[in-house]
Amino acid sequence: MGAGTVEARMLNLCHVLATRTMKSSRRARSNSRVAFVASYHAFCGILRMIRCQHNAWVHAFATFAVLFAAFFFSISRPDWCWIILAISMVWTAEALNTAFEFLADAASPEFHPLVRNAKDVTAGAVLITAIAAVIIGCVVFWPYVEFCFVALIT
Repeated sequence: MGAGTVEARMLNLCHVLATRTMKSSRRARSNSRVAFVASYHAFCGILRMIRCQHNAWVHAFATFAVLFAAFFFSISRPDWCWIILAISMVWTAEALNTAFEFLADAASPEFHPLVRNAKDVTAGAVLITAIAAVIIGCVVFWPYVEFCFVALIT
């Protein structure tokens, strides 16, 4: 079973559940149903971003590598806060960049230099957040790496 098949089944299941919820929401709408539908759309958006954007795969790999290192070094709670902030900052920038690219493609399907410039700017914003996240990671992990390196030498 390929990854595309699993993803298609997950999206189909989400769609069926949301459709049932939307049909029943014509009656008295409860907050939990509205929250479920909103969560469904958010989940589908995340899957679409991961499926359509190559850079999202790079961010996913980096996220797992950083989380592995954080568990390996047993970083402190304040350090966890910085790591979570850095990861969420990069993923948020990537999601906004993806949304902007979809909107720009819908507004101007043919090539236009202004659309290209706008896409370059949003890609630059993702690059800025990724660089900031790398700096945060270096500041957080340096003491742990240094401690291990000194322990190996002595």
